[in-house]
Parts: sequence; C-alpha cells; structure tokens
Amino acid sequence: MTAAEWCVFGTLLLYLLTIAPVRWIGFRRFDNSRPRDSAFYQDPIAARALGAHQNGIEAFPFFAVAVLLAEFRAGPQRYINELAVLFLIVRIAYVLTYLGNRPTLRSILWAIGFVINIAIFFLPAIRNYLPI
Repeated sequence: MTAAEWCVFGTLLLYLLTIAPVRWIGFRRFDNSRPRDSAFYQDPIAARALGAHQNGIEAFPFFAVAVLLAEFRAGPQRYINELAVLFLIVRIAYVLTYLGNRPTLRSILWAIGFVINIAIFFLPAIRNYLPI
C-alpha cells in the first residue's frame, strides 16, 4: 500500500476518533439507542466535536476519490503521497481548531485541505509539467 492509501485510512480513523472521546467521557449521559439525540450535544465541546466529526464525513469522500483516481490514472506517486500526508496533517489541525473554538483558523485550514484535494485530483492531468 502507498503512503497516500494509508492516509485515506488515517482520515477515516480521524473522523471516527473525533466523536468517540466525547461519547466515552459522557458515557453515562450518552444513550446509544438515540445516538443523534440533540440534548447530548448541548455541551459546547460535544457540539464542536460533532461538527468536526460531521465535517470529516463530508470531506472524506472527495479525498478518497482524489487519491484513488490520481493513483489509477498514473499520477506521480511521490506528489500524491506528499499531498495526502499534508492533507491528513491539515485535517488533524482542523479538528484541533474546531475543538478549540478557533473559527477563522478552522476555515483557513478547511480551504487549504480543499485546495490539496483539488491538487491531488488534477495531478494526472498535469504530470507532464511537474519536475520528476
């Protein structure tokens, strides 16, 4: 497996682990038979963790497709790997800024992550213009 493919798995784990600690910490109040109960997420940190988790679910498909498409279309693997690692680092920082209630920095990190996805997606199209 390539580093980029491991990053796809890491991104999946990240969005799962974003919400898990909040549920574990509040396990006495969390009702697994009603996992979407809005009352549980009224705590500000729980609400931000849920937001980060949901954004991770939204960001994951484009990232996974961009990586796989770039690899299937013979994009330069070194660049795919480097950008995928960078995306995962940006997503970790994004989650931390979301939990830390830093909305401006969070939005900047989201935009950087989106640009990274676009770059991965178009790597096969521009591979002839990149230094090897």
